[in-house]
Amino acid sequence: MKFLVIQQKRIGDVLTSTILTNNLKKSYPNAQVDYMCYANCVDVLKNNPNIDNIIVLEEKTRKNYFSLFQFIFQIRAKKYDAVIDAYSKLETNLITFFSGAKYKISYKKGYSSLFYNHNIERLENGTQSKIGLAIINRLKLLKPLIKEEITDYKPKVFLTETEIREAKTLIDKFPLHNDVPTFMIGILGSEWYKTYPFEKMAELLDYTIATTNANLLFNYIPKQKEDAQKIFDLCKPETQKHIFFDLYANDLRSFLGLLSQCDALIGNEGGAVNMAKALFIPTFSLFSPSVDKETWQIFEDKKNISIHLKDLKPEIYQQHDEKYIKEHTFKYFDEYPIELIKEKLNSFFKEVKCID
Repeated sequence: MKFLVIQQKRIGDVLTSTILTNNLKKSYPNAQVDYMCYANCVDVLKNNPNIDNIIVLEEKTRKNYFSLFQFIFQIRAKKYDAVIDAYSKLETNLITFFSGAKYKISYKKGYSSLFYNHNIERLENGTQSKIGLAIINRLKLLKPLIKEEITDYKPKVFLTETEIREAKTLIDKFPLHNDVPTFMIGILGSEWYKTYPFEKMAELLDYTIATTNANLLFNYIPKQKEDAQKIFDLCKPETQKHIFFDLYANDLRSFLGLLSQCDALIGNEGGAVNMAKALFIPTFSLFSPSVDKETWQIFEDKKNISIHLKDLKPEIYQQHDEKYIKEHTFKYFDEYPIELIKEKLNSFFKEVKCID
């Protein structure tokens, strides 16, 4: 059997969809399982023993119809038995339709029966789940292929011993404080509306240092460096002494190595939180008020805590839709009681044994 899993979009989505490849390999151990994604997401898939080949759909291919159809027929030539399209946009509709696969699987939409012969109904937003709809809806895509109950539903990142050793070597070059925890800080979200206000983030970092005396590493991409510096500047001088701004990974695999050496990740909800969970690193995350809680509030427990406005003030979501809340993001971030966040953060520190 030959399987192709398609998941474009962001790193968190791509990492989450590895539960499809993991379970396909478990049920069909001799099968070939390939994964298609964008180039910027390849690194979260590397070294996964359940993925035989990573296929990159390049931006220049997507934007040119001639190149796209050349790519489509290259996929057809691979003769997959099943294609699972977890993305389901026009480009992947066409890739799946022309693949020649016996099983063409995706989510049910008004037009989806034109492209797929297995159209899976998602659970609707608002459905409560302990593991999150992002996980449950992906697992539903496996039903045409796997009949038995699936119990392996956690994404995983696979680092080599060399990558871990290189991360430790990098850390050793900096004068981190001894005998205190080290936290990776998700200092900025991937978009403006996913970013907790700078002044309040600085206040939480001040509280973190006053409570734990920890080492803090900032996670940001190069174009966010100026904003990360602004948050650093808003912190108290004592907090700044604990922030190792230049202890920074230049690529995603190096970041994963650094993250694996941290005691926890704290900050804005997003791809870094998903990566930390896949490395079994405890997380404390702040959701944007407009991000769907039921989909992405996954694997919550005492060592993976998140704060979402819907948990605090559900009545707001009865009065306004997601679009309105997104347009008024900072107004609704003001509805998050910072003292309550500090209280929950303190409980988290105790749970991960960073304070007594």
